[in-house]
Amino acid sequence: MKSKLALIGALLAVYVGVPLAFGGDSYVMSLVVASMVIGGVALSWALLGNLGGMVSFGHAAFFGVGAYTSALVSMKLGVPVLVAILMGGGGAVVASLLMLPVLRLRGPYFALAILAYAHIFRILATEWTSVTGGSGGLASVPRLPEILGYDLSTKTGGYLVILTIVLAFAALYHFIRVSHYGLALRAMHESEDATRVVGVNSTLLKGLMLVVSAFMCGVVGAFNAHYINFLEPDYAFSGLWVTLPIVAAIFGGYRTITGPIIGAVVVYLVDQLIFKNIIPSGHQLVLGVLLVGMIVFSPEGLLSLVRKFMRKKHVAA
Repeated sequence: MKSKLALIGALLAVYVGVPLAFGGDSYVMSLVVASMVIGGVALSWALLGNLGGMVSFGHAAFFGVGAYTSALVSMKLGVPVLVAILMGGGGAVVASLLMLPVLRLRGPYFALAILAYAHIFRILATEWTSVTGGSGGLASVPRLPEILGYDLSTKTGGYLVILTIVLAFAALYHFIRVSHYGLALRAMHESEDATRVVGVNSTLLKGLMLVVSAFMCGVVGAFNAHYINFLEPDYAFSGLWVTLPIVAAIFGGYRTITGPIIGAVVVYLVDQLIFKNIIPSGHQLVLGVLLVGMIVFSPEGLLSLVRKFMRKKHVAA
């Protein structure tokens, strides 16, 4: 009962409390939305790393393909924006299917192969000018719609949309984690050869995790395209969609479900609201220092550190 009440309270805080507290400040709300976008990518990266056991340096491929797919089907085919966003996830799934051959690779070879795919998609988006607009990008990408008289294209509206997307993906992550598939995936981490002996198709499970992770990242990329109303290859496939989510996921605790989301919000907001004002040039270097400190003192991430502190406080009381 207490856990349910805590969950309801947390949902009210994020859905109602954040807009009430910061809704009047468009700059802060834009930062919150950006942090949630990074959190969504971080969650998809953590799912692939934690359950799939694969470290990716190429999630920018899924982000960019999802963004372009959604923007193009809404602009050229007139597909409603919210449907187009889901189709953006579908486009990222298609991209992930093209990557299935690299599942034969392991460790850094897999990570670098996925990174190569991201570069290929960026070049394709740049050169295919008749469809993507080339390096000039796509202007006037359709905005998020009005629903029941509420304009979702506003900062607060965009926040509610991306929050709903991220929480839905967190629930999906949880469902997979507690399912039989999740048990098999965790067993694979201990010994992939042993799980194959008992009949687990490890390659198939890894492929499924890659597809799910790609869909999640693609939907987030699609949302972002309609939120900012502009798209260009260097932005859509930027390395920032790899580095920032990885930092956020590790900082928050990538083996937890909420860790990557909380890590993204904390890391991005602290960087933009504090470090950027103190060190305008090179402020992101501080993030590297924080990440190293977190890895040294709490390898399991921020959530683990908070839990340990609360436990000690409870014992002391």
